[in-house]
This record gives sequence, structure tokens and C-alpha cells, in this order.
Amino acid sequence: MTVARVTEISASSPKSFEDAIRVAIARASETLRNVRSAWVKEQQVTVKDGKVAEFRVNLMVTFVLEEAAASAARGGARAAAAPRARAAKPKRTR
Repeated sequence: MTVARVTEISASSPKSFEDAIRVAIARASETLRNVRSAWVKEQQVTVKDGKVAEFRVNLMVTFVLEEAAASAARGGARAAAAPRARAAKPKRTR
């Protein structure tokens, strides 16, 4: 079974919306593994002296989560850690 996560990122470019998207995907791929897709949530431009100065995009990026064993084999601290015990809830007093 595959489980994915979606995260929102923003990027900008002085060239175009397409370039801003490329910048965002390239940067996300440096940090996130298994990036599979993205969609543009929002586009904006900044205007300076009556001209477009910057193109901005907000992207929703989807990446597939790895199995816990694969992460632990790479030394992932969270995957290798023992499960945490749940703390007891404090009792209310009146």
C-alpha cells in the first residue's frame, strides 16, 4: 500500500511562472524524496514601475512516504526509535 503526503511550497522567479515552478520542484526534490506530482494552487505577480517584477507560485507537492524499514536502513532516527508510551492524562479536580 502506498501512502503519500502533500505539502505546500512557494517559489518565485523574475522570468516566468514556468520558471518559478521549475525552481520550486528542483528545491523540493533536494529535501524531499519520492516527489511524484505537484499542482499550482496560486499564482501572483509583483509589480514595480508598471511592469511585472516577479512571478510567484504556491504549489502543492505530493511525495510518497517510505516504508519504516527503508528509512531505518538509511539511519533515520524516527524510524529506528522505539515507540513512545502515551502519557497518562491528569485527573481533573474540582
